Amino acid sequence: MQKVKGKLVLLDGSTYTGDLYAARPAVGEVVFTTGMSGYQETLTDPSYCGQIVVMTYPLVGNYGTNPLFNQGPRCFFQGYVVSDLCDFPVNWRSEGALLEFLEKENIPVLTGVDTRAITRKLRNYGVLKGVLVPAEMSDAEVRELLATPDQHDQVRVVSTKEKYTLGEGGFHVAVMDYGIKRNILQYLVSFGCHLTVYPAYTSAEDVLRDNPDGIFLSNGPGDPKDLPEIIENIRKFMGTRPLFGICLGHQLLALANGYDTYKMKFGHRGINHPVRDLVEHKICISSQNHGYAVDEKSLDDRVVISNVSLNDNTIEGLIYKEVPAFTVQYHPEACPGPGGHEYLFQRFVHMMGGRR
Repeated sequence: MQKVKGKLVLLDGSTYTGDLYAARPAVGEVVFTTGMSGYQETLTDPSYCGQIVVMTYPLVGNYGTNPLFNQGPRCFFQGYVVSDLCDFPVNWRSEGALLEFLEKENIPVLTGVDTRAITRKLRNYGVLKGVLVPAEMSDAEVRELLATPDQHDQVRVVSTKEKYTLGEGGFHVAVMDYGIKRNILQYLVSFGCHLTVYPAYTSAEDVLRDNPDGIFLSNGPGDPKDLPEIIENIRKFMGTRPLFGICLGHQLLALANGYDTYKMKFGHRGINHPVRDLVEHKICISSQNHGYAVDEKSLDDRVVISNVSLNDNTIEGLIYKEVPAFTVQYHPEACPGPGGHEYLFQRFVHMMGGRR
């Protein structure tokens, strides 16, 4: 990609200039993530589909890239914003520089900007739509790009197009792929499960016909309220099999039970978010990537809040009392991020064992 002078322009007119590497303009919701490492896992997390992502940590790319770190089939970003993009990575597993990876994935990247100033802006005013464009682009052209209709079909974009299987023996888990990360699949297999992974819009009847021992509802991008067909399918799953949901799956199961969700001011994105487990009576540091949350005011006595964020007290986990089902808002499989969350996968396995 050729380097030119470029700019990030937010919907409110705020402008940040730097060096732009791009073969196309980028338009999307501008969000920030606070991870100090794991940039390639972040870049390939399908939950970021359609967004322009700002890295708060100043140096990005210092250990290069490797296909081993990928969490999805490709990068679904609209654009990338970093302060200092490392040109010469040093790591024994590096197979290429980050800029080469971004060029291959056709992801515009703006460098040499104060990403923490952008982060303060988003924290104060909330996430905003923005564009990454050459600095010479006129205000009229920028406004035209900003008027691009918002995307509402992200799950259909990121989900697998065909059913496939992983693992052998053990419990049979039906995995609903709303934009699943590779490490979640690896975790489930490591606990002795064999998986059938389904496209997001597979009907409940088709899934149940395969007689799984449990059903996993994956992470994914976008507003959960954009997915009424999927919510109805999940409603049909309730009570038929043990259910475990992560991130978007957590929100969708809440909606399927008549609860509500709302868009957060700037969301939780990073690998350093503290969460209190009210059931296990411990505090964990978690990896997170979400812009929506379940509304506590909408809950009733059919559900128990199991986990809460220590940063803002938002709901991070729910246990359903009348059916074998539980969900968490954060990413217990990490990647990137800290460990110590394996007990949640063990809980799911125990639920499936109880059903048998």
